[in-house]
Amino acid sequence: MNGTRLLEGKVAIISGGGSGIGKAAALDMARHGAKIGFLDRTLDDAEKVKAEIESAGGEAVVTETDVSDAKAVEAGIRTIAERFGRVDIVFANAGINGVWTTIEDLDVDDWDQTLGINLRGTFLTVKYAIPYLKRSGGSIIITSSINGNRKFSNSGASAYSASKAGQVAFMKMAALELAQYKIRVNAVCPGAIETNIDANTIRTKEAEEAAIPVEYPEGAHPLRGKSGKASQVADLVTYLASDLASHVTGTDIYIDGAESLL
Repeated sequence: MNGTRLLEGKVAIISGGGSGIGKAAALDMARHGAKIGFLDRTLDDAEKVKAEIESAGGEAVVTETDVSDAKAVEAGIRTIAERFGRVDIVFANAGINGVWTTIEDLDVDDWDQTLGINLRGTFLTVKYAIPYLKRSGGSIIITSSINGNRKFSNSGASAYSASKAGQVAFMKMAALELAQYKIRVNAVCPGAIETNIDANTIRTKEAEEAAIPVEYPEGAHPLRGKSGKASQVADLVTYLASDLASHVTGTDIYIDGAESLL
């Protein structure tokens, strides 16, 4: 965009910004002039991204935060707001795949962990950011998924899919509730993206045995022929965070190269 810095002077809070989509979004928003506040439980990863931002002349701060812990989220957001004096953008991105198994075999604690991080974490991040966003409006972006919204063929992903569907419903409720404060709320729904999220996926033999065979044509990602890149999702997040998306709210946007339409 001819060097345009779309987020000049803005402050963005990102959960799960130490790797994958969160990292790509943090770097991209920083390149567009935003100051970045990290809510992260993996401090080493977040500090590396912070250092990368600072080496390019940007500003960032890291707060150790488990997004399923209400007090930690409230304190982390307060720390970032006090450091930079405002909050304009919230990217509720932290999430896990968790345990993938049959509903019968899924442990209650595993269900609670997936919903706790993915859905409760989104709620807490949005809830405690609202008082700061209300001061001058802003943008909330939530990382959901094609799973639970367009795609249901991943056997064993009941907890994950439920959390991702819940995020979209929550986003739409929030978009209506917060519109009066000029706060926009949207969700990005990625398909397969080249990240390390599989590192926190536990898929059991019961899930494999219960799988319903699905045959995909060659090139299961029609637009690209392979998984998308985190940087491509970051481009969408930056757009939604910017004034270019000033009339976009309450929308779930799929970014999967038409994968979920097969």
